[in-house]
Amino acid sequence: MSVLCGLPPLLECVYCVACARWAWKRCLHSAGHDSETWGLATAEEFEPVPRLCRYILAVYEDDLRQPQWEPPEGYGINPDCLIVKKNYPDTGGRVPPYLLYLDHEHADIVLAIRGLDLAKHSDYAVLLDNKLGQRKFDGGYVHNGLLKAAGLVLNTECEILRQLLEKHPNYTLTFTGHSLGSGVAALLTLVVAQNRDRLGNIDRKRIRCFAIAPARCMSLNLAVRYADVINSIVLQDDFLPRTATPLEDIFKSLFCLPCLLCLRCMRDTCISEEKMLKDPRRLYAPGRLYHIVERKPFRCGRFPPVVRTAVPVDGRFEHIVLSCNATSDHAIIWIEREARRALELMEERDHVMEIPAKQKMERQQTLTREHGEEHKAALQRAVTLAVPHAFSPSHYGTFDEKADEQSDKSVGDSSTGSSTKSKKKDNWEELIERLFEKDESGHMILKKPQ
Repeated sequence: MSVLCGLPPLLECVYCVACARWAWKRCLHSAGHDSETWGLATAEEFEPVPRLCRYILAVYEDDLRQPQWEPPEGYGINPDCLIVKKNYPDTGGRVPPYLLYLDHEHADIVLAIRGLDLAKHSDYAVLLDNKLGQRKFDGGYVHNGLLKAAGLVLNTECEILRQLLEKHPNYTLTFTGHSLGSGVAALLTLVVAQNRDRLGNIDRKRIRCFAIAPARCMSLNLAVRYADVINSIVLQDDFLPRTATPLEDIFKSLFCLPCLLCLRCMRDTCISEEKMLKDPRRLYAPGRLYHIVERKPFRCGRFPPVVRTAVPVDGRFEHIVLSCNATSDHAIIWIEREARRALELMEERDHVMEIPAKQKMERQQTLTREHGEEHKAALQRAVTLAVPHAFSPSHYGTFDEKADEQSDKSVGDSSTGSSTKSKKKDNWEELIERLFEKDESGHMILKKPQ
């Protein structure tokens, strides 16, 4: 008996070893591990990011002619090209403030949405308007409150957008946002891509979205399928794209966010990645991912930033990084600065290599083709992994323009019951409501074409 009493308790030893192993693995996991197998981004594809960050920062300004954050040379906004600027009183708090800007220099029509205002309860109301699996869209799940905010923006600015697109047929239409605004911008893109006839049958190739520090706002199948039009930019250790904790729970626990992240980190460690992929309601960062890496494990200070990009299916920012920079890397100021530094390094490298203009054009065409091939591979990977509601490229039609147009036309016709030639103002909020119906379990699902 005395011998047995002298032995260390076996259960406690196993528990301590398991905790030590978990702590060791989590401490060794760095942000660089998430994207270490991804390819490097080029200057051509990453060029809009710093500029769009400045447009988002312009939403915060009271007077664009005397900006609080003085932009670097070449990144300023021309107040004379500002079409619309809406603040909280203008939106009634139902959507974060935004602006609509006509960028003649880059042939771009930009709608930029700011991030969360910690002092505005209306922003929290948008986040709290959601339940797990509440809103289904195009065979996947999306955040209900963010989708409704997207409908409000489109309902308000639809006519102006259509007029601008008709007046400038060679301009792209770019939706961008930061944090809370990134989720609204991403879902704006989904609705517009599904109903392009509402904006004068705009070509899908003219639509794009850049979600800065994105919220996890759509299920995996949607995140992959719309990777040809949606891009997400993540700086190093940013917590928001990595935690699958519902947005409403994150901001309920804002003042104890480190505790919440640690608890979530422990919980996710015990969930297999296969189980995560099989959960159709689990939300993810949308589209193609661009990861700005500027710090290395066990190294002090910041290094020259490197941008890696991919359309991942498995390993899509699933693990929280236990870092003291997890919240600071979410700031739009830091993201703009590091994105600008990364772009300058890319351009310097191209300048040193002395790439002729013709070769740059050929490289851009090659890049577009490679992105399309990578997108197809990601869709096929999703089907292989049995991700719920994932479709093959031929079924979805993203790379078959005729099938894509017919699919979008059928969705638009079935949801509205009216022709595209109608001069009546389109109500996007009503459109979103008409797109859905309740199934037997009470969930909102996309209506089938008649």
